[in-house]
This record gives sequence, C-alpha cells and structure tokens, in this order.
Amino acid sequence: MKYTESFETKWHDTDAERRVRPSEILVYMQETANRQIDSTGTSLDDIRDKQRLAFILSKIKLVFHKPLAAYERIDVSTWTCESRGYKFNRCFDIRREGELVAEGISEWALINLDSRMLVRCDGVDLGIEPDEILKIDMPRRIKQPDAELSVLGTRPIRYSDIDYNMHMNNTKYPNMICDFMPIEQVDKIRVMTLEFLHESALGDMLTVYGCGDEGRYYFKTLNGKGDICLTAEVLTDK
Repeated sequence: MKYTESFETKWHDTDAERRVRPSEILVYMQETANRQIDSTGTSLDDIRDKQRLAFILSKIKLVFHKPLAAYERIDVSTWTCESRGYKFNRCFDIRREGELVAEGISEWALINLDSRMLVRCDGVDLGIEPDEILKIDMPRRIKQPDAELSVLGTRPIRYSDIDYNMHMNNTKYPNMICDFMPIEQVDKIRVMTLEFLHESALGDMLTVYGCGDEGRYYFKTLNGKGDICLTAEVLTDK
C-alpha cells in the first residue's frame, strides 16, 4: 500500500542553480519511508533497539524527471514491493501538483546487529501491504567500463556523514558523487544508480575513482583497507 507525505522544499536544499540537490531528493524519499514504518506503530528506533535489526541499503536507482526549486509543495509516496530471500524492495515517487518529478527503486538488506547475519524477508513482518514494483530497470550489478578509473581525490568520513549505525548515511552519497563531477554537469543528471558493497565508517578515508564524459560517468570508492564501498553510474543530458 502506498504511503504519502507532503513537504515544502527548503531554500537550503538548493544548489548554485537554485535546484534541489540529489541528496535532498533522496532525503525526502527516505524520510517518507521512515514515517510509513512509524505509522504502523513500530519505529526504526524500535526495530534497532528492541529487535536489534537494521535496514541497510544495498542498491538504489534514482530517476530525475523535472527540477525542483525552493518552497515548492511536493507529495512524496513510498511503498514496499513483493520481496524474496534476503532482498527487501521499496519504491518511491515525488510529484508536484500531480506532475512526476522523480522516482526511485531500491533494494535493502536487513541485518541482525548482534550476529551480523542477514535476515530473510519472511523472518520479519513490517505490517505493510506490498504494492506493485515500478517498471524501472535495476541492473543486477553496475558494469564498470573497460577503461581504467582514475583517482579523483579522497573523502574523509566525519561526524556530519554518519548515522546511528556509525557509518556514512546513504543520503550523503549522491552529493559526494556530485562533488567529483564537473559542476556544469550536475544539474543535467537524469539517472543515478548507487550500489553499496561495504560500510564507510567514521574515520575512514575514502579514495574516489571515476571516469566518463558528457552523458555517462562511473565512480567507485575504496576505504583504507582496499574494500570497495560504493560503485555508481550517473547518466546526464548531453
């Protein structure tokens, strides 16, 4: 069943072109998902502190159809979809006066915080009736280009990045990627696919690799141990 919340975008959500940043789009989506869980009578804090479980984002594909500006009223909808095994599916869309602005499809894992083991979908009941999954093609894996990715720079993980799991919150990643793109290309982003492979913990120094040109960009980040934390593909208007 779809769940919808209404928001007004903020001036501080916007960038130099007065457009709401990709990370803030993702924040509105996930805030709505959090509120849907709260509406069942069980909060994310309850799930973590009482059940000792945590949802970890594995992969998300965001599609941006129209730009948003400050102080616009938006309706953000989210819903769970049929899930099997260890993969929980959730979809999102954002509308402005009925016009589709952005949408997304995501895959989540549920982990037991004590055993660090994954929990199967049939092992937990969120009390939310699933709805139909969006017809957005989600790649099984992001296929990195044959050309070697070059080092673009480093990125420390600090207080402003982390959440209660003590690692970089997934809503921070789109803006991090934008930081390593040509600024004139950022407002041309139409599709962003993120795949999370390892946590980026407080104190980590990520090395950011990338390649691409107008139209398509690839990124990956490695932590100090050499683990790949993120792979990403970004499509822009040419």
